[in-house]
Amino acid sequence: MEIYNYIKSLHLIFVITWFAGLFYIVRLFVYQIEANEKTSPEKEILLNQYKIMTYRLWYIITWPSAVLATVFAVWLLFLMPAWLQMPWMHVKLGFVLALFLYHLKCHQIYKQLQNDKFNYSSNFMRLWNEGATIILFAVVFLVILKNAFNWIYGVIGIFLFSILIMLGFKFYKRIRERK
Repeated sequence: MEIYNYIKSLHLIFVITWFAGLFYIVRLFVYQIEANEKTSPEKEILLNQYKIMTYRLWYIITWPSAVLATVFAVWLLFLMPAWLQMPWMHVKLGFVLALFLYHLKCHQIYKQLQNDKFNYSSNFMRLWNEGATIILFAVVFLVILKNAFNWIYGVIGIFLFSILIMLGFKFYKRIRERK
């Protein structure tokens, strides 16, 4: 089973780079939306630069990481099929599905911004950025605890954490508006 540890390591590496890409792409969305509110020529210069940066991040890091994390996850499940019988794995796979939906929505937003369609505010994007954080917390606690009952406490904790994020967001927004 030595191969198991190599596959698990590769899976974790690509999960980490996938999340890093998701965290950073939404931050770039914020910058791109705010750049659109600037005046010429600063607006055009910044928008062109952010389009290049988001393209490279999205297609060179984030998408490949998502695909490779998935390939290694499937390989792990092939090596350990009994995991599919465990309740905690069912819950984890539900959060993984949520992560894919989040990723696909980011892809839709990416395409809109590449076409100069600004459908969201920078404040919305700041809040949207916390979606990946919540999924990350849920998955890590599930994988470490490996207990379908304890995940309930984790989900309650995630909701409380989400409330704290929302409050922090509102506080930060007030500070920015005062400046």
